[in-house]
Amino acid sequence: MSEAVKFDLSKYVGNFKILNATNGGPWHKRYTNDQWHSNFEYYKKARIPYSRNHDSNIYSIYGGPYAHDITAIFPNFDANVNDPESYDFACTDESILTTLDAGTETYFRLGQSIEHHIKKHGTIPPKDFRKWAEICEHIIMHYNEGWADGYNLNIQYWEIWNEPDLDLDDSENKRTWGGTKAQFFDLYEIAAKHLKARFPDLKIGGPALAEKEDWAEDFLKEMRERNVPIDFFSWHVYGTTPEKMVGKAERIKKLLIENGYDKAESHLNEWNYVKGWTDQFIYSLKSIKGIKGAAFTMACICEAQKAPIDMLMYYDTLPGGFCGVFDTLTCEPLKGFYPLYWYGMFYDLVSEIRQENKIDNIYSLCGIDKDRKTLSAVTYYDDDDNAPDKNISIDFGRTGEYEIYLLDKEHDGELITKTSELNFNMKNHSVILIKEI
Repeated sequence: MSEAVKFDLSKYVGNFKILNATNGGPWHKRYTNDQWHSNFEYYKKARIPYSRNHDSNIYSIYGGPYAHDITAIFPNFDANVNDPESYDFACTDESILTTLDAGTETYFRLGQSIEHHIKKHGTIPPKDFRKWAEICEHIIMHYNEGWADGYNLNIQYWEIWNEPDLDLDDSENKRTWGGTKAQFFDLYEIAAKHLKARFPDLKIGGPALAEKEDWAEDFLKEMRERNVPIDFFSWHVYGTTPEKMVGKAERIKKLLIENGYDKAESHLNEWNYVKGWTDQFIYSLKSIKGIKGAAFTMACICEAQKAPIDMLMYYDTLPGGFCGVFDTLTCEPLKGFYPLYWYGMFYDLVSEIRQENKIDNIYSLCGIDKDRKTLSAVTYYDDDDNAPDKNISIDFGRTGEYEIYLLDKEHDGELITKTSELNFNMKNHSVILIKEI
């Protein structure tokens, strides 16, 4: 029996949000012509609007230990904060400019990459929070005001730190913030007030919450009492269903409203498929690299469009284990490339059209262009690997001619047919792109 996915093309909802942003720019070296090992053209093709530079310090293609992190850009904390010679911008410049060449702006994380090492270095709290804020100010000056032989890139988003809640205050192995919660609150207050006063037109936010919503509640309450500006609140979630993501988005939005930050943007700037971090971690990494991860990605993008999320940033397109978009050996697209690439097409449409009915484990996007032609993506995603096929029909309330593109275990987003009949037998973990012609 077929289930109908119904759309009312007269009901315009609004624009498509920024939902195919990523962590990690292209794997490319703009300073050399030796480009036999690059994903630049594919990355550019996906029309990724923003790349968060968190964890870029870990990978040599982005400058490795000489780039992005505050301790890399300003390696001697005792140096003169106003002296250009105290800063090492070269590798970070190269990474940001390469990313910009691909049409992607940098979402700049001011802080440190995660440290899994036995001894921590950059994640130890800076010894002078005000000086740390002044260092951040000069980094912004370099990229937006041309200071220290810099640029005028108009980078808009500046995020203070990353996952300060990941480990408890009494943990002996703090991977992201080596201090206490109270110390972080002080750092955030000093940095946010200083940077917002100096750059009132830029968006200053954070703190890239890992998982602890009670920590987030304490943070927002304290920032409200201290009158700290927050232009955007960033947070992370890893799981196996889009519903988990949406549920957290709704709770975060509720906390923002309760604490007077109702105008702050909500950014989910790390997310991916993770079934577990211990015995199920290898399964999770394998899933990310294959069709299950790709279907999960598309399903989450579909639901984020409807949820209180202003920006979605996939983790990640860095050349590591969480990258389900590009093959880290060949730089060629994996299954997970197509959801990001296909979503980029929706930016050209004049409005979203919402699905009128709910079908379990079926997720959709639909939009309409200036000529009233539709573009739709329909995903079948169930975390149960043995879920049966579904018979699906698409009902736009009118007839038309369509190109059908298929992403599943056997197909890599290729055109499979042109038809006016929109009836499909969908396998679990598959996506159909329906383009009206």
